[in-house]
Amino acid sequence: MLRIYNNRHQFHLSRRVVLCGFTGLATASPSLSNEVGFSFGLTPVFLDNDMRFLTLLQRYLMRQLKRPVALVRRRSQREMVEMLISGQLHAAWISDLAYAQYQNRLTVLAVPLFGHQPLYQSYIIVNEAIAAQTFDDIRGTQHAFSDPDTMAGYLMTRWLLGSRRETPAGFFKHFFFTYGDRNTIRAVATGLAESGTVDGYVWEVMKGREPDLVDRTRIVFRSEPFGFPPIAMLETSNLPAEQELGTAFLSMNTQPLGPEILSRLALDGFTTPGPELYANTAEKWRVLQSQE
Repeated sequence: MLRIYNNRHQFHLSRRVVLCGFTGLATASPSLSNEVGFSFGLTPVFLDNDMRFLTLLQRYLMRQLKRPVALVRRRSQREMVEMLISGQLHAAWISDLAYAQYQNRLTVLAVPLFGHQPLYQSYIIVNEAIAAQTFDDIRGTQHAFSDPDTMAGYLMTRWLLGSRRETPAGFFKHFFFTYGDRNTIRAVATGLAESGTVDGYVWEVMKGREPDLVDRTRIVFRSEPFGFPPIAMLETSNLPAEQELGTAFLSMNTQPLGPEILSRLALDGFTTPGPELYANTAEKWRVLQSQE
């Protein structure tokens, strides 16, 4: 049984439903009761949301933690972090900005390795049809952000604008949030938006997997590296299951099902964070806070 909590509904998927797609989903009232042994949060910032991947991840975590696992999904980072901070989740994969905002209350269990580094960049992209070559050239465009509570999908551009004494409302003709880096890339590629702010990791992976789509976009700005979005739990939580979750991710390369999960995510594995991994994210957030 694959159990996924999606927004305000709890979905129970039998093996047959998993194999056949989303047809026949049944809903019940949402609850993280004792019947759920461990709850792990994911958002659309996550690269791969297909059922095969979710089934693999849940099965892997259940084997490693030796208890039932619920994958809990929400539309935005804010919803997910609020659940984590309030104790409604045991752990979650959150953005680096969310961690920087609540680092005095959270502990990082594991950090992904992309290109053998626990780092990623924020990209600003444009539709291939427009002439823009630099960040300043996208003034007056219709812009797609991914999520207001992410560095990659919003704050980097907000910081660039702040350094120019500009705001999104004054700089762009119009802007909107897609709540998913893949959605932002599609919006820019199809012309729904002329420019967009995305996680460079997602853009790079999609370029290899969906080149016909991504090749309709072009990068006009790459940020400096930031610490990759971490797996985190409440600092006050010291249950064995949370510690076992960290071990499960750190050892994913060597455990059954682990390599297939990593391959689907285009990750090399997981590691523990260095003390300054999220300092850059935190500093940019503090600068913007001081300007408001």
